[in-house]
Amino acid sequence: MLPNRACTAKAKTLKVLEESRGRVVSGEKLAESASVSRAAIWKAVESLRKEGYPIKASTNRGYVLEESSDFLSAQAMLQHLDENIYPYGEKYIYTYKTLESTNKTAKQKSFEGVPNGTVILAEGQTHGRGRLGRNFFSPVGKGLYMSFIIRPEFDSSKSLLVTTAASVAVCRAIKKVCGLETQIKWVNDIFFEGRKICGILTEAISNFESGQIDAVIIGIGINCRISQEDMPEEIRETAGSLAGNIPRNRLAAEIVNEIMGIMRDFNEEGLYPEHIDEYRRRSMVLRKNVRVYRNIKSDEYLNATAIDISDEGGLIVIYSDGRKDTLTTGEISIRLK
Repeated sequence: MLPNRACTAKAKTLKVLEESRGRVVSGEKLAESASVSRAAIWKAVESLRKEGYPIKASTNRGYVLEESSDFLSAQAMLQHLDENIYPYGEKYIYTYKTLESTNKTAKQKSFEGVPNGTVILAEGQTHGRGRLGRNFFSPVGKGLYMSFIIRPEFDSSKSLLVTTAASVAVCRAIKKVCGLETQIKWVNDIFFEGRKICGILTEAISNFESGQIDAVIIGIGINCRISQEDMPEEIRETAGSLAGNIPRNRLAAEIVNEIMGIMRDFNEEGLYPEHIDEYRRRSMVLRKNVRVYRNIKSDEYLNATAIDISDEGGLIVIYSDGRKDTLTTGEISIRLK
């Protein structure tokens, strides 16, 4: 591990290079920005190169970070974060090359007491997790894998709304950055052109003494540039990916903006969750026939028609025998017929 001063020099060097991406920055300017020597800048650049950053040196001129650079970093996200919504800058953003799971790391950091708004990102996951214990395919450099730590002031009755809020936030961010319209399959999957491109896993850490939620972990995995041939055979027919050269740092920053913007409203008692209206509009299950599985380990299901989304985020269905029910999460899963 680098000494703290070296880490700071590297972070500040990367910040300036990211802000000037594609343009040459002199070693002198980098040294002034980081308050270190030119030799320290050279060491910082070499360290960044070893991590894979495409930084070129221009003789007697300085350094340039190539436009093609796509490594996730707090410094690259910083220029796209809305300071009015996310005023913490890069302090609470942690990026990693590979993690077992961003949600697992987020939980660990939550127990360490990190503040509300902390974000964990990884280039890849070795054991990415989806809802109901499923695996989430997470190849390095091919997707966006991130988790949020939210310190709520609301009770557990609003927990399902956190997942619906994250779903809407991801759809808004994809529309803003990629210009693509996406749909939501209740409760936590994002679809593009009929294929799943994103999964969201929300987990609560409760205080058993008070009965309140200490933290909510929101995990998001988006397929950004994965070909069908590279996907595991078991998901090849149903999974998809965003297309083109997706600017992952900007997409990550916009998701942060959108989620934190929606979450600000959650702590106001009695406030109608306005994102639910958009959740309904983006739903791909409303007015469709669905199969409701009460136990995912069983093939038993009930036929129903999805008729609405409740203000609390539950799926309202009518079964074939005429009974009406509001589904929440837990062990329930639905499939379009």
